[in-house]
Amino acid sequence: MRLTKPTLFTNIPVTCEEKDLPGDLFSQLMKDDPSTVNGAEILMLGEMLTLPQNFGNIFLGETFSSYISVHNDSSQVVKDILVKADLQTSSQRLNLSASNAAVAELKPDCCIDDVIHHEVKEIGTHILVCAVSYTTQNGEKMYFRKFFKFQVLKPLDVKTKFYNAETDEVFLEAQIQNITNSPMFMEKVSLEPSIMYNVAELNSVSQVGESISTFGSRAYLQPMDTRQYLYCLKPKKEFAEKAGIIKGVTVIGKLDIVWKTNLGERGRLQTSQLQRMAPGYGDVRLSLEAIPDTVNLEEPFHITCKITNCSERTMDLVLEMCNTNSIHWCGISGRQLGKLCPSSSLCLALTLLSSVQGLQSVSGLRLTDTFLKRTYEYDDIAQVCVVSSAIKMEN
Repeated sequence: MRLTKPTLFTNIPVTCEEKDLPGDLFSQLMKDDPSTVNGAEILMLGEMLTLPQNFGNIFLGETFSSYISVHNDSSQVVKDILVKADLQTSSQRLNLSASNAAVAELKPDCCIDDVIHHEVKEIGTHILVCAVSYTTQNGEKMYFRKFFKFQVLKPLDVKTKFYNAETDEVFLEAQIQNITNSPMFMEKVSLEPSIMYNVAELNSVSQVGESISTFGSRAYLQPMDTRQYLYCLKPKKEFAEKAGIIKGVTVIGKLDIVWKTNLGERGRLQTSQLQRMAPGYGDVRLSLEAIPDTVNLEEPFHITCKITNCSERTMDLVLEMCNTNSIHWCGISGRQLGKLCPSSSLCLALTLLSSVQGLQSVSGLRLTDTFLKRTYEYDDIAQVCVVSSAIKMEN
């Protein structure tokens, strides 16, 4: 038989108003019922526990436990009893027997008991195959098998979305839905990043020096409810350049989910390695390392740009700066930046000046590769808020 935790006893309350014919008869009967909760007799949930009446549901990630008993119904002593328990899935056959040694003898009305455990890692049909071999008093070898079939269901529906930031950061949104028919206590939902990334969980807020979960103090997930978890992955310093120019599919990491149900049954799921499509940057990537949020009108301000050669060839770059109606570049246009090898970078400190107030867009950068005579245009790189110097002094 399968070993499972008991469930809380449920009763069907029958009540009526005092002015009705039975009066307080039903209420008194419920108060005297030992299965009801004192002071809350009309609740269906009682104080007593009920032993499992059927096999029940088993979900992926839970531990399947079973009690196996071999009983000698005959009046003879049998010898060399070997009990073997295998679990057959769609892809493999697992031996779950605690011991593969044979029992020397089994007397009449005696039993050989065994308890097996297995963490379920596949969805679909599972067959528990119990095989028994023994030798009779006459030296005849006997053998028989019994089969127990059960289904493993999916407990959670997990969906992921990726958002690529300009700063090489990757935001992962994980939507987890409880598709069982009972509430779950979400003990842990974490992201184990790949070797290239560090991860920061964005599922809590800091209040009075204390971290409080955005889901509240109760981490229960009701049936068919969905909860969204957010994580920020930043490339490690030694992989920062590689993370920015890797093309194709990039491994991010895997989700580790731990939950409890009913009377503390524990389940755990780990997703396969999550992969996202890395953004393409073309041959040359330009990113901002530093830029002020607010600048003064008609006063120079400084930005720092980073240029990365994402191609597989060496480039000889020339920087040109084109003024716009509101943003003006301060410096020499047509500056030679020199040769830039594949996968290498250089940083540039540039000076600008704005002649118009408001939110202005930084545009007008041009990079020309003199080898191929190819020009790369960069407009709307970032925005800055331009205010009057008097307004900024007042603030």
